Amino acid sequence: MHTTENTSNWRSFRKIYGYNKQSRIRFWFYGLLVLLAVTLFLPWTQHIRARGTVTTLRPEQRPQELNTIIPGRVLKWFVKEGDIVKAGDTILQLAEIKDDYFDPQLVNRTGEQLRSKQQSIELYKSKAGTASTQISALDNALTLKLNQLENKRKQQQVKLQTDSIELMAAVNDLNIAGKQLARQRSLYDSGLVSLTQLEQRNQAYQNALAKKISAENKMTNTRQDLLITEIEFNSARQENREKVSKAQGDQLQSLSQAATGEAEVAKLQNQYSNYSIRNGLYFITAPQGGQITKARKAGIGEIVKEGDMIVEVVPDRFQYAVELFVRPVDLPLVSTGQQVRFQFDGFPAIVFSGWPRSSYGTFAGKVTAVENSVSANGKFRVLVTENPLQKPWPPQLRMGTGAQAIALLKDVPVWYELWRNINGFPPDYYQAGQKTTEKK
Repeated sequence: MHTTENTSNWRSFRKIYGYNKQSRIRFWFYGLLVLLAVTLFLPWTQHIRARGTVTTLRPEQRPQELNTIIPGRVLKWFVKEGDIVKAGDTILQLAEIKDDYFDPQLVNRTGEQLRSKQQSIELYKSKAGTASTQISALDNALTLKLNQLENKRKQQQVKLQTDSIELMAAVNDLNIAGKQLARQRSLYDSGLVSLTQLEQRNQAYQNALAKKISAENKMTNTRQDLLITEIEFNSARQENREKVSKAQGDQLQSLSQAATGEAEVAKLQNQYSNYSIRNGLYFITAPQGGQITKARKAGIGEIVKEGDMIVEVVPDRFQYAVELFVRPVDLPLVSTGQQVRFQFDGFPAIVFSGWPRSSYGTFAGKVTAVENSVSANGKFRVLVTENPLQKPWPPQLRMGTGAQAIALLKDVPVWYELWRNINGFPPDYYQAGQKTTEKK
């Protein structure tokens, strides 16, 4: 007993065995219950998580392949991988591999052919114009010829009238001479006149008969000349038609050759333009400024086909965006304008999922586009851009950098979120404009 009293006075003994010491476990227990109860009523932000990569919203700002337009042989490289180029800088020089384009003076010779064909077209058009002048001259000559024949016909008509009058006079003289010869023959038969007088009357009758026959022949010749004049009228017209038709044929032939030449000129112009453009395609230039990556062709003399990728150009200036892939079950919870928080790979961050405002090192964004078609990985693609009203994204980001996204939904109590997860219910449906409306 004496030994026990002495031991209890030792400090080490009192601290180890805790005699006469009051326990505080009850206070800690009640304190933890109160803290847990308060925590259950704290606000909790519902969210969904998705994994994505840094990209850009505009297609022309994304890494683009630089392809060849024509086949060729690699002649010279002007850049190497990792070089920074500006728009228009030469990347590669190609040499021709098709025998149709080996001639170094192909463009000049095609231009000479084009100019020669254009000159031939002008000559054909001039020939067609000459044919038109010739047709006009033939028409004028026909008019003169017809006027000449018309005058000749009028002269012959007057002469025919004169010959007709002379024939009538000759007929009258013949009738008179015949009557005189008959009377003279009667007198001779009666013995009143001599044979000489009868012969004189017979001679006068023969002369009148000869004059009548001569007048008839003359009148017949005049009619024949008038008929010939009419034939000359038709012959002149027919000859004019033949000459005009021949001239028109030559004119149409010249116009046809000119039209054919114009078609050949158009074809040569097309070839000339193609050859000129092809000459400019031997040098492949950068479409925009950026960094050269992924050189697929190497060395000198390697053959490339049309459409082959040469290098990839990563633009040096682009508007950041994050490409997310959301599960189909979470797609109804994502809408345009919705707030998203990001944790980029390589940038340290402390994340509190339910309290995004308490997180450190995260960056804000908002949903810009939600695709309606599913991607090859079975998820839906969502594009998120930088929120200009909050902290800007780091300029050190590069295309393809990984990003862990937290799409923010409704603010609910912690107990509700625990109850939802225990029962396996999905997060509440949320539209980006509802929160602002409720606040207003």
